[in-house]
Amino acid sequence: MKPMQFQVSQSHEQLTSQAGLGLIGALLGQTELSERVDQVQIPTRPTPDISHGDVVTTMTGLVALGKPDFEAVKSFRRDPFFRLALGLEQVPSAETLRQRLNGLAGSLETIIREESADLVARQAPAITPCYQKEDQRYEPWVALDVDVSPFDNSDSHKEGVSWTYHQVDGYAPIFAYLGQEGYLINCELRPGSQHSQLGALAFLKQTLKLVRRVTDAKLLVRLDAAHDDIDTVRLLQTTPKVDYILKRNLRQESKEFWLREAMALGECTRPRQGKEVYVGSTLLEHGDWWEEVAFEVIRRTTTADGKILPQPELEVNTWWTSLQATPAEVVQLYHEHGTSEQFHSELKSDLDLERLPSGKFATNHLVLLLGLLAYNILRLCGQTCLQECRQMPSEHRPLLPREGYRRRLRSVLLDLIYQAARLVHHARCVGLVFGRGNPWFESWQRVYLRFCDA
Repeated sequence: MKPMQFQVSQSHEQLTSQAGLGLIGALLGQTELSERVDQVQIPTRPTPDISHGDVVTTMTGLVALGKPDFEAVKSFRRDPFFRLALGLEQVPSAETLRQRLNGLAGSLETIIREESADLVARQAPAITPCYQKEDQRYEPWVALDVDVSPFDNSDSHKEGVSWTYHQVDGYAPIFAYLGQEGYLINCELRPGSQHSQLGALAFLKQTLKLVRRVTDAKLLVRLDAAHDDIDTVRLLQTTPKVDYILKRNLRQESKEFWLREAMALGECTRPRQGKEVYVGSTLLEHGDWWEEVAFEVIRRTTTADGKILPQPELEVNTWWTSLQATPAEVVQLYHEHGTSEQFHSELKSDLDLERLPSGKFATNHLVLLLGLLAYNILRLCGQTCLQECRQMPSEHRPLLPREGYRRRLRSVLLDLIYQAARLVHHARCVGLVFGRGNPWFESWQRVYLRFCDA
């Protein structure tokens, strides 16, 4: 059978392929972002024709659609739904968007971070802990993962772009994610050549304050070896309701020393022939005190495919920790820290934020912070949808991954944001009409009403 040859025409109806902007606008409406931004004064724009709030909201909407480029606004300037969904008086031009964000750069960081944290506190269905002792008298721990992830901006001449430890030209931003869901609590753009630990202490202090706007739960802060610094440990030790797992930098320590320690103090398992894994803990001097160190030492005499190695290979991983858990639990909890790499990937690919749009460092920092807000908005859409779908009758429930699964931002964009609908005006009301048979209609409607009721 040959494909049908369709007759193509155009109607006068107003259609949108991004009905999910209604969800984004509903969540932005729960914040005071626009009102607080409008109070910021720019000497060159004392009385702007288009408000600062409209400019910042427009850019947040673009980032939430995965279009973090100033030129992308051109396709929405004549779209009435874009303006109505985000509550804009006017949609700025690409030139206004660029120039105004240049002027606002450096003035909005605190506002955006606080509004994002408050939104997560109000709207997050749950913040899932990472560790709970068998004894229910102990409060569970919620993970706070801090990590640096380079952004590749090769072949560009943007301010701050330099050689990163990933061997590419770019930036080296730092991020902090909360809970198993991975809410983005804080981020900071950095030049590519900046060492991970430089400025990390101030970032961590700021992040811990933001976290307390979201939850009072006990925290388990997880950091990699780049942050193995005695000042970091002292900060975490003196902060109430905080435990930590900090990977140690072995520096000049001998792997053979750790093998001897592991064989004497650790428990040995043999997951396959030619591979021995020793897990245990010991005490080491750290500054002017002694601290517990969990270790994992792996000795390989054969490769995974059975080839005999000419010399045994040693892999040594050690961690400073204040968590009262077994060494095996500490090792497993740190391995779960690798989940943050998935969150980095969602920012870079799903929101297309890796190659930031401006040539100015401060403006790119502002765009990244708006990306923080957009990321959390989409995360809230996905997690709220999961919760609502579980409460729906099975016959109306869309096909979802396994129970308790965190929805990737790309799935949220495809299933909730990029939904086709017709914009209708009737009796002084504006509505959205979805197509018959849309499997996501009922869950979309339930999420939207929940956000509006809030």
